[in-house]
Amino acid sequence: MSPRLDRQLDFLVEADKLKSILRASTLADDSRRENSGEHSWHVALSALVLADQAGPEVRIDRVIRMLLIHDLVEIDAGDTPIHDTHDTAAQDAAEAEAADRLFGLLPDDMAADLRALWDEFEAAQSPDAIFAKSIDRVQPVLLNLANGGGSWRQFNVTEQQLETRVGQKVARGAPAVWAHLQGHIQRHFNPDDRD
Repeated sequence: MSPRLDRQLDFLVEADKLKSILRASTLADDSRRENSGEHSWHVALSALVLADQAGPEVRIDRVIRMLLIHDLVEIDAGDTPIHDTHDTAAQDAAEAEAADRLFGLLPDDMAADLRALWDEFEAAQSPDAIFAKSIDRVQPVLLNLANGGGSWRQFNVTEQQLETRVGQKVARGAPAVWAHLQGHIQRHFNPDDRD
């Protein structure tokens, strides 16, 4: 028996709970709400596909690792929709506590490595984390554009709110992606202006 392997496998079983956390966003076909496990996979894939939009100092392998673990804390802390009102300090504290517990399931070396990666993502200061945060914000925009406004309708999101809460973060790490999306967003919010 390997205690290290037991801890790794126990962590993976615990991580499976992410598939049970429902997000505000619905799938592109609007058939049901997306779960956080699906979201994490989709944003990791998005980073791979949109790697050519990253700055030259961004290491996509690290971005993908960040995105695969970034929402694990939702197992304990739940999902907080970006367009909902909530106590940010309380949510941050709940997520930090969840990170302690969840990454603490792993062998110490892995726990320290993944927790440091999660902390880096949350701080959004390194080039890798800035790009990762940008891509994390792009994915729900794509889903909302595909499904006719899904969670934007649910939370009465305006074009200006989207620019402030999402656009600025996306533009920070993936400016060409945000510039491209803005045309689609404007057509969504101003359907009478379509050509």
